Amino acid sequence: MPTLTQIRYILAVDKYRHFGLAAKACAVSQPSLSIQVQKAEDELGVVLFDRNQKPIVRTQQGKAILEQAAVLQQEHQKLLSIGSESATELRGDIRIGIIPTLTPYLVPLFIENFAREYPKVDLVLDELKTENIVAGLRDDQIDAAILVTPLNEAGLRERFLFNEPFLYYGNPSHKLSKKSSVSVKDLSPDGLWLLQDGHCFKNQVINYCNLNAETSRLGRVRFAGGNLETLRYLVKKMNSYTLVPQLFAEGLTKKEQDAMVRPFKGPTPMREVSFVFRRDQWKKPLLDAFLEVVQQAIPKGLATYKKGKRLSIEG
Repeated sequence: MPTLTQIRYILAVDKYRHFGLAAKACAVSQPSLSIQVQKAEDELGVVLFDRNQKPIVRTQQGKAILEQAAVLQQEHQKLLSIGSESATELRGDIRIGIIPTLTPYLVPLFIENFAREYPKVDLVLDELKTENIVAGLRDDQIDAAILVTPLNEAGLRERFLFNEPFLYYGNPSHKLSKKSSVSVKDLSPDGLWLLQDGHCFKNQVINYCNLNAETSRLGRVRFAGGNLETLRYLVKKMNSYTLVPQLFAEGLTKKEQDAMVRPFKGPTPMREVSFVFRRDQWKKPLLDAFLEVVQQAIPKGLATYKKGKRLSIEG
């Protein structure tokens, strides 16, 4: 029977598909890790990895064993977690994924409070796109996430946090900036800057505006932004516009809000933001503590939005 250390090593090789990277992640030398992986294979009587492939891949015989090894490691971690729950002070580690269009505007609202209230908890926040978050949840690489829902993913639970309205953000010289409010009928692809593929916010904007736009154009130049701050500075320098979430707009100066931000008239476009985790999540006390701190930090204005056009999520 392989030891728990050997199981950790073979799962690291399976994750990184490279002995050197796996050894670095486990903080051991590559020869030491290779020896223990070989011992595990000898103990099981199965070759787990095809070392001739680059990157390394599972063998057909090793697939079932590696899947069961992941379950065994998770059960061991659950056992340790149950033991720590009896301690007077909450402790342990959690890894949370957050989408890029939320991270810079939501994380500063709660991170300091969490660190102060739970000094024994190791919290890691990963800024990831939706598809990578879903994969991380399924592979047990992250424990939970804050992202736009619904995901409609079997095995994942969604706990509603808030609805966040969208706002128009345009250069003061743009014709729409002259209005006190805008409607979807006012919007067109001309002068509209979008995020790159993989950002669910881009899909939401396109769906809401009923646009068939993949990237923004300027003559023969095409551009898709990697983050909202990039789009912000493009809009400030050019006669153009984009759509932004309310938390983004709240971080702007009053002068910039007055000159460049406009609400929508009629039904307000919104996105639903939720806390997502696996149904079999065993770090419940830690996640409950994290969720409580986040809920307390959400601006009260956002919690009042209960209705709005739900936007389909494609990415």
